[in-house]
Amino acid sequence: MNETQRNLIYLLSCAANGITPDKEKVQGMDPEKLHRLAVFHSVSGAVCIALQMAGVENGQFIGSYKKAVRRNVYLDIERAAILADLEQQGIWYMPLKGAVLKDLYPQNGMREMADNDILYDAGKSTQVREIMLSHGYTVKKFGRWHHDVYEKPPVLNMEMHTGFFSEKSSDLLSIYYSDVRRFLRKDDGNRFGYHFSDEDFYVYMTAHEWNHYRKNGTGIRSLMDCFVYCKVKGNSLDWEYIEEQCRQLGTADFERERRSLAGKVFSAESLPALNAAETEMLTQYLAAGTYGKIENELDQKLKNQSKAGYLLSGIIPDMEYMKHSVPFVRRYPLLYPAGIVYRWGRIFLHQRKDLIITAKAVIRHDRKQQTK
Repeated sequence: MNETQRNLIYLLSCAANGITPDKEKVQGMDPEKLHRLAVFHSVSGAVCIALQMAGVENGQFIGSYKKAVRRNVYLDIERAAILADLEQQGIWYMPLKGAVLKDLYPQNGMREMADNDILYDAGKSTQVREIMLSHGYTVKKFGRWHHDVYEKPPVLNMEMHTGFFSEKSSDLLSIYYSDVRRFLRKDDGNRFGYHFSDEDFYVYMTAHEWNHYRKNGTGIRSLMDCFVYCKVKGNSLDWEYIEEQCRQLGTADFERERRSLAGKVFSAESLPALNAAETEMLTQYLAAGTYGKIENELDQKLKNQSKAGYLLSGIIPDMEYMKHSVPFVRRYPLLYPAGIVYRWGRIFLHQRKDLIITAKAVIRHDRKQQTK
């Protein structure tokens, strides 16, 4: 772990616990490196708050913090408008992830959001698409996976979920959440809104994080989410229930290790000594950034198959993948060859950047293997 990473953890710990950072220590930090790392992990708002507590005003961090607050406000307003339409049309719904977590943090803007995630009645996807279009959104993905993606410039993104995990995520995850409504509890004050119990919310956020962690990774914000959630809710949670649900999901070991690490990392002003396994886990969080790194996912995949097999599966995906990726293949499997052509046309038109990123990741992986 380098000095900038240590400084980031120190300031996040101060922010999460309301501790004023040591001003002399803060003034010795490299603000440019710190800002780049904070943006990489989507925690610049929290770092800005810690700096201000120490009496340090930095223009870059202040700008990032104001941007985070504005985005949160925009997303809150937009989410309320969408939920009002779902109410009016009798479609059940439940806000997810950051929309809930951000309100547990000590200050607005400390927990940054990139989008709104909302679970809704899977049988009403066409109605929901019309609602989103009526609010000025553009459809980016529809009917391909377990969530549809909508965007509205300059900063609004919505992920409308009909489920939580695809069949390719993990058999245990997809089976456990195949009937998600069994976990939902009715809101007070509306007709069609639902929420998780505190325990089920924690179980889901753990499963979601583990799914990212084991593939392409997830950043320090996820570890901070765990710390804040347990700090606010931990004493009232039924941990026996949580442990049993995580056992069913195959996430029990990850849950215990992640929660223990979060407590160690963020509970003290100085980072305590970590054992080898904890150090490795923290290193993975720090290396991944908010949305992980494609190199991590590539490394995991190439442990179980050759590079040729990986590339071939990307060029010509199997039928199961294509049924999720291209709606007309799901309805008419005989059109699988046409679906391959359609998919590549879509990639070249709309996802060329992702294709370039993947190609560069493969090249970096080869170079890394050659140096071993």
